Amino acid sequence: MTSDSPVLTQPEFLDWPDGTRIAYHRCEGKAPCVVFLPGFRSDMTGDKATTLEKFCDERGQAFLRFDYTGHGASSGEFADGTIGQWTRDAVEAIERLTSGSLVLVGSSMGGWIMLLAALALKPRIAGLVGIAAAPDFTEELMWAGLDAASRAKLERDGVIHQPSEYDPVPTPITMALIEEGRNHLLLGGPIALDCPVRLIQGKKDPDVPWQTAQRIADTLNSSDVETILVEDGDHRLSEPHDLERLTNVLAGLLHQLV
Repeated sequence: MTSDSPVLTQPEFLDWPDGTRIAYHRCEGKAPCVVFLPGFRSDMTGDKATTLEKFCDERGQAFLRFDYTGHGASSGEFADGTIGQWTRDAVEAIERLTSGSLVLVGSSMGGWIMLLAALALKPRIAGLVGIAAAPDFTEELMWAGLDAASRAKLERDGVIHQPSEYDPVPTPITMALIEEGRNHLLLGGPIALDCPVRLIQGKKDPDVPWQTAQRIADTLNSSDVETILVEDGDHRLSEPHDLERLTNVLAGLLHQLV
C-alpha cells in the first residue's frame, strides 16, 4: 500500500451461527498478526485502526480490524451488547481469521477486551498495546459515576440514555451491561499475562483517569510493561502526533519480538 492508497474498502463478513454478521478487514502478512480492538460505541474505521492497517501493510505485517456486534458495519443492536458478547466476538474473529502469534492493540474499552482476549488466547499472545485502556469501566466509571436517582432509574427501567461528547445520539447504558460486566473485572488482579505490554495514556483524558494505566501495569504479571504518559493527551489520542507515537510504539514492540 502506498502512502496515497485508500485504506477504506468494503468489509468482508463473518457469520455466527445465530445469524449475526461481523464486519472485518484483513491484510495478509508475516507474524505476529496485529489485531485492532475498537472502543465503546466506536468502530474499525477510525484513524487509529486505519493508520495501523496502513503501517502494517507497508511493512508486510499481518493485520486485522473488525466491528463488534452492534458496532459499525456489523449486525445487531448496540444496546443488546455486553462485555462478554464483545469479547466473544473478538476471540472468535481472531481464531477464525488469523494464525500464528498475535499483538493485540486495544483502544479504551478495546483495552479491556484486549486483556480478556489475551487471557483466552494466551499461548498465541506475543505482545499488547493499550491506548487509554479502560478495564472495568462499566463498574468503576459508569456505575460509580451515576447518582442515586440515575441508578434507581437504571435498575427500574433497565436502560438510561446519557449524552455523549463523541456522538449526537445519546448512549444507551443498560443494566445488563453493568451486571454482565461484573463477570469480567480485572483490576482486582492479578492479570495472568507475562507478555510485553505497552500502555499509552493521556494525562488530560476526561474519560479514563490516567492513573488507570499504572493500575493495569501494577496488576499484570508481566515484568515487561511500559507506561507512556502523554502530558497533553486526550482520550482519543488520534491527532497526527498521537498516531505517529502509536506506530512508533508498535514498531518498537515488533522489533523486540523478532
